[in-house]
Amino acid sequence: MFDFIFKRETPEAIKKGNKAIVRIQRFNPEVDEKPYMEEFEVPMTPDTTVLDALHHIKTEQDGSVTFRRSCRHAICGSCAMNINGSNDLACHRPLSESLDYHGKITIKPLPFQPIIKDLVVDRTTFWAQYMKIKPWLIPPDDIPEKEFRMSPEEVEALHNAETCIMCGACYSSCQVVGLNKEYIGPHALLKSFLRTADPRDSIPGERLEIVDGDNGVYRCHTIFNCIDACPKNLNPTEAIETLRKLAQKRLAYEEAREERQKTLNEPIREA
Repeated sequence: MFDFIFKRETPEAIKKGNKAIVRIQRFNPEVDEKPYMEEFEVPMTPDTTVLDALHHIKTEQDGSVTFRRSCRHAICGSCAMNINGSNDLACHRPLSESLDYHGKITIKPLPFQPIIKDLVVDRTTFWAQYMKIKPWLIPPDDIPEKEFRMSPEEVEALHNAETCIMCGACYSSCQVVGLNKEYIGPHALLKSFLRTADPRDSIPGERLEIVDGDNGVYRCHTIFNCIDACPKNLNPTEAIETLRKLAQKRLAYEEAREERQKTLNEPIREA
């Protein structure tokens, strides 16, 4: 009997190296019949992000590699893509923590949306569904020359929904979106929740009527993919459940909103 000792390199050992292999899904509809994978070797430091790696590839190796990003331009969220099978922002995903056993990372465009080129997808439907719910705040007609004051409890009830950056990670992880492009989608429903729950908004009933349908809050299958995908740790599923409950008592909610708006200019009493 011979004892064979195989020296097996661990993922940790690979990550200590200064190189990484980036696998990118390429597709140019003008010349390609179908998407294909292409590998690039990039330098890596502990601070290198996935977006840094993509910039290096485009600048130093292949200028035709196409992706979106508006990072550090005060427009967050456009660098969302599918990284190793899950949706995430490339700008804050460390490259060293994203490598597999072979020191590779796989990057693809966001699912369920038409590919324009490489990692860039057509978000026309995404924005159309977003605009359908009227995402802007609509104040009362007789708006006074004073600020509207929300209580700490009302702000807390929004569950930080205002921090959504519209990256599309939740939208393209939703299996209902993949099957039905008429579905409003978790991104738009989260924004609808934000406006509907905001006491400064004057059309909560109209908003609830928009989402109260077969392609609105009742189409959600509660799979929770949107929660897992959100880089801001928001909860679109909880927002959708809240909208369902509010839609069932829409008239009473409208009346309560009218009464609340009569006191928006009054000082908030300390608890």
